Amino acid sequence: MAGPGFWDRPDHAQKTVAQLKRLKRTVDDWSLRAQALSSLEEMLQLAEAEGDDGLVKDLSGELEGLAKQIGDLELRSLLSGEYDRLGALVSIHPGAGGTESQDWAQMLFRMYMRWAERHGYAANVLDLQPGEEAGIKDAYVEITGDYAYGYLKAESGVHRLVRISPFDAAQRRHTSFASVFVYPMVDDTITVDIAPADLRVDTFRASGAGGQHVNKTESAVRLTHIPTGLVVQSQAERSQHRNRENALRILRSRLFTHYEEEKRRKSATIAGTKKNIDFGSQIRSYVVHPYTMVNDHRTELKISDVHAVLDGDLDAFIDAYLKRKDS
Repeated sequence: MAGPGFWDRPDHAQKTVAQLKRLKRTVDDWSLRAQALSSLEEMLQLAEAEGDDGLVKDLSGELEGLAKQIGDLELRSLLSGEYDRLGALVSIHPGAGGTESQDWAQMLFRMYMRWAERHGYAANVLDLQPGEEAGIKDAYVEITGDYAYGYLKAESGVHRLVRISPFDAAQRRHTSFASVFVYPMVDDTITVDIAPADLRVDTFRASGAGGQHVNKTESAVRLTHIPTGLVVQSQAERSQHRNRENALRILRSRLFTHYEEEKRRKSATIAGTKKNIDFGSQIRSYVVHPYTMVNDHRTELKISDVHAVLDGDLDAFIDAYLKRKDS
């Protein structure tokens, strides 16, 4: 960075500095764990030599905690994708089936909010459209923090639920579907140009709960990107200005992904190969009746505690997916 001409290209320089900071943070994390492990090893040898069983037990507990931290760092080392470091934009849409699927979409929405909370990520609802009777019709959630996209990209695809319907008086078993799409959340290091002439802006009254102000003023915003046909909207806030900002953030991330997919398709054509994007594939089944099981169809990982998974305990599935992708 001290070399001549480094700051002559500010955008490139900022990206380099940001990358350096991330790499330094990773090295520092590993160094801290290595020092802690060395210290624990010395203390454990001393405790064993002195026959201090109580201290040995305490140190063994610390060692287990340290092993988990090292495991987390090893998992992060698998996040080598160019955009894995970014925050995530999680989009949830119910499938066909009306209230059943809309309720399932809301269950998934809660699952990802709980996952974010468990990991200390900030979750900001950019758009949430309530269902007619229950559940949600659509949701966009921004999850902010290092590597949120790298972890959550494993969740893109169709999620299937099998249960006794709470909306069926005959207590019959129902199967519901909802799709989850995870986009990298564009930050200051990525430029996505949106020409004002390419954008159509519509305002309308927000639907659902929110009081008279939400329903009687045109606070909701819908943006249409004319060249690509992408349409996004936001009605999560009472302020039209805030909803427009939220809609623009959604649009930037979706446009970025759209352009990246175009590049991949062109590269595949040039290389004479065809690559599939698995957004539309069923990736996981959640069975609540007649037994309880969550089955990831890509990794074949099965977990019987479906309620813990729906409460945000997704780490085993993310871990298995990343290790499969790395193998």
